[in-house]
Amino acid sequence: MGRTRLGLLAGATRAFAERGLRRSTMQSVAAAAGVAKATLYNHFRTKDDVARALLAAELERLTVLTTRLPLEEALIALSDELGGHPVLRRLVEIEPDLLTALLALDGAQWAGMVGRLRGALGLSEDAAELVGRWLLGVVLQPGRSTTRRRTAALLVSAIGAPAA
Repeated sequence: MGRTRLGLLAGATRAFAERGLRRSTMQSVAAAAGVAKATLYNHFRTKDDVARALLAAELERLTVLTTRLPLEEALIALSDELGGHPVLRRLVEIEPDLLTALLALDGAQWAGMVGRLRGALGLSEDAAELVGRWLLGVVLQPGRSTTRRRTAALLVSAIGAPAA
């Protein structure tokens, strides 16, 4: 991913974390990225396009972050990232209905997320389902880091060894 696009997505993160998705505009994203609005439009047609690109980049970042970690460390890292993500926290605070709508995955989207978890963490399908449901709960109510760490340990114990 190019440096300009990365800068635009970083700006989008700042704008969305400050204003939420609905209140952010292409102008506020461009300003947060420190570029002219025309530069933003050279890369993205709409704010929804920006949000989709940010989501895809974040999913890729989390996949890379966790792929080579031991399972418990990977679950802790994922839960810490999701529990403290500035855009998610802002959505919980000011746009919970939008967040809930974004998390209401259809069957194909859910299967894709479960498949991504299976691949990144080396889990069976059932274990990836369980982890996915836990992580969705973390997005909605992150709780304390110490509780998430204990829960990750319990999940690893319940799941057993990752699938090969």
